[in-house]
Amino acid sequence: MQSINPFTGQIIGEYREYSSAEVEQIILKVDRAFHSWKQRSFRQRAVCMKNLQAKLIERKEELAGIIVSEMGKVKREAIGEIEKCALVCAFYAENAESFLKNEPIKTEATESYISWQPIGTVLAVMPWNFPFWQVFRFLAPALMAGNTGVLKHASNVPGCALAIEQLVREAGFPENVFRTLLINSSQVKTVIENPLIKAVTLTGSTPAGRSVASAAGFALKKSVLELGGSDPYLILDDANIATAARLCVTSRLLNAGQSCIGAKRFIAVNKVYDQFKAEFVRLMSEAKFGDPLDGQTHIGPLARTDLRDELHQQVLKSVELGARILLGGFIPEGEAPFYPPTVLENVVQGMPAYHEELFGPVAVLFRVKSEEEAIRIANDTVFGLGAGVFTSDIERGKRLAEKGLEAGCVFVNDFVKSDPRLPFGGIKESGFGRELSAIGIREFMNVKTVVVK
Repeated sequence: MQSINPFTGQIIGEYREYSSAEVEQIILKVDRAFHSWKQRSFRQRAVCMKNLQAKLIERKEELAGIIVSEMGKVKREAIGEIEKCALVCAFYAENAESFLKNEPIKTEATESYISWQPIGTVLAVMPWNFPFWQVFRFLAPALMAGNTGVLKHASNVPGCALAIEQLVREAGFPENVFRTLLINSSQVKTVIENPLIKAVTLTGSTPAGRSVASAAGFALKKSVLELGGSDPYLILDDANIATAARLCVTSRLLNAGQSCIGAKRFIAVNKVYDQFKAEFVRLMSEAKFGDPLDGQTHIGPLARTDLRDELHQQVLKSVELGARILLGGFIPEGEAPFYPPTVLENVVQGMPAYHEELFGPVAVLFRVKSEEEAIRIANDTVFGLGAGVFTSDIERGKRLAEKGLEAGCVFVNDFVKSDPRLPFGGIKESGFGRELSAIGIREFMNVKTVVVK
């Protein structure tokens, strides 16, 4: 297993994959740790979690450097990612007990209530695009709830995976409460089938989600999936165009466009389409790609060359079928897998840019005649992760957010982002279940009914 810097192309680390026997031993140790960890009080668990929060802040420059070197994120975004991990640790350290307190239910019994109890070891299968945050939004609630965890991280970020395991250990968590498994994707099914694994959570592609959900379903184990997205943003006739364009570009270019909840499809009504397009293309054109360690760089390289080439083929195929390039759409010179900010219009059904997730800095513009047509195009997708609405009429925005757009998260006059205080997840082929908030911490709990006569 190799870690390769996408900017320099240099091998920065080589790691031996764990054998099946080693994996079984680690899972056994983590299960043993669960039986003592679940007995700890919330206050005792919170001490460890707050220590973890402090270590993340203390070492954020160093940890951000690992992210930059392994997957190419620009450094300021990598530092922000580490800070967000610290935030989710603090949130669950402070709130887990109240989220999981007994809930009395009035019945004919003397006493009846719901008791939330941890279920055991949860397998987390995580992606490379937010290599710390995706793990911590699972890790913080799972450990605070009294569960234990094993991590199968993406094969191109083993350094991040091992750094997280070490941080947990240094924060004072008992040995084996959280472990990393350096394994390849073909071994995941076997891990899920292990009787000591009680549930699985995955963030990744829809095909990966189908595979994991199938294995978990056959083993009769709970799964939570956060999969791909092709988030639509509606720009209505009463929107503040300057603000809408700025926020839409920010969302589209975050993490070089490698985000499931990145804005991807921009649907503007005819009255404001030309104005929005001009401002949007102008802002996209000003974003510079280059060395992710350079403070002037807006966009780093994509994580791997094959990902860049796949994205470019989606653009080329769409152009062959009639889409028009307004900006970008080419592979720059050099070995690093850069892709320039790209804008397409005249995109219709049958094109990759209409139906598929574009996992990179490629935006698609749609001109529509009405709010109704905007909603129709927005919902004409297999995905349902996030969506946005820009309008000066807040009640109109809320109506479309609640009743119109088919998505797990809808933001009015802002771009979609995850927040520890709010549930996060999607519908349709964007997955099921929720992470974060009180709802997220309850996903991997035994919802136990207790009745006393």
